[in-house]
This record gives sequence, C-alpha cells and structure tokens, in this order.
Amino acid sequence: MICVSLAEKTTRGILASLPFHPFAEIRLDAVARLTAADIERIFVSHPRLIATCRPGRVVEPKRIARLLEAVAAGAAYVDLEIETASADMKRIARAARARNCLLIVSSHNMKRTPARAVLEDIRRRGFKAGADIVKIACASSGASDNARLLALLDYPRPVVAIGLGPSGKITRLAAPLLGAPFTYAAAAAGKETAAGQIEAAGLLRAWKEWENA
Repeated sequence: MICVSLAEKTTRGILASLPFHPFAEIRLDAVARLTAADIERIFVSHPRLIATCRPGRVVEPKRIARLLEAVAAGAAYVDLEIETASADMKRIARAARARNCLLIVSSHNMKRTPARAVLEDIRRRGFKAGADIVKIACASSGASDNARLLALLDYPRPVVAIGLGPSGKITRLAAPLLGAPFTYAAAAAGKETAAGQIEAAGLLRAWKEWENA
C-alpha cells in the first residue's frame, strides 16, 4: 500500500491534492499560517490521512496542538517522533485511542543506519510508548544498511522501515512486499518530502513489472 506524502504550503493546495490519493500523509509543519479551522477542513475531507508535524519548523506546544486538532478532526493516523516528551506522547496516545486513530511512533536518523541491536531497541521502545505502528527511517549507504532495515519487518507487529537517500530506494519498493503495512511515496516528481522518495506512479509500475517477470 502506498501513502503519498504531501507537504503543500497551503490548505488549498492540500485539499486540491487529496481527491487523487486514497491514502496520504499531511505534513502540517509545511503549511504556512495554519489554523485549527484549516486542520479541521483537511481531516474531515478524507477518511485515510496521517497527521504529521515534524519538529523544528513549529514551536513544540504548537506542534502538539496541531496534532491533537488533527486527531479530533478525524485523522486515521497520527505520527509522533520517539523523542517527543513522555507527557506529550501519552497525551496524544490517549486522544488517539479515544478517536480510533492509530498512533505511529517514528524514528529518523539522517546520518546513518545504526547497528541491528540499536534498531531493534528503537522498535521495542516505540511499541512500549504505545505505538500501533513503528516507523524507522535511516540514511542508507548501501545493501548492508538496507538489509538491517528490512530485517525489522520480521516482527509480529506492524513496522515501516525506510532507507533514506538514493541507496535506500530499494527498501521503499521491497518493504510492503515483506510485510510493511505501507510505504511512503511522492505525489509527483519534484514533490518529494524525503531523500530517495519515489513517485507513487513509479512504485506502481515497478511492482507490476515484478509481478509480470
């Protein structure tokens, strides 16, 4: 399954894109001058959206507030970084459970792919924090890194594993075939939200070619 990641700069841009995508991630940190009313308009308009607001662009109290507003408006999933303060993690987890919204606890390493034991500990801590799905994305330098990431899928609970960068592209293709509940893709060329992200149409073509090989 493909989740298209949308980092549009306006609410209007998001709403215009949604009819074309059965499953999408909304990068709330990318939207300028976002209001609670805007968030409600977005998340009531589509049944299968991930609410994501990465740290850095928005001050932390506002970031948590945006995610809570998205959950209240009907987000199907909410993504929260594993480094998030425990009190905020618990607050969002409670709100998500009350709304039948699935919690994704995510970890991003933009420099390297750690050793297998470190990756497995991140996975363990993510589920301990209340995750329904754990997402682990790491910069990949090649086959060894990709193999360690894909090995995380051999687990009884849902894991999304992604190798970032050109060397990690194969993980985006292979992970759903190995048990990941979904993978992330770009809506179109030039709309990538992460290094090495593949256009959704390209993913579909590659899978069809494998099926017909």
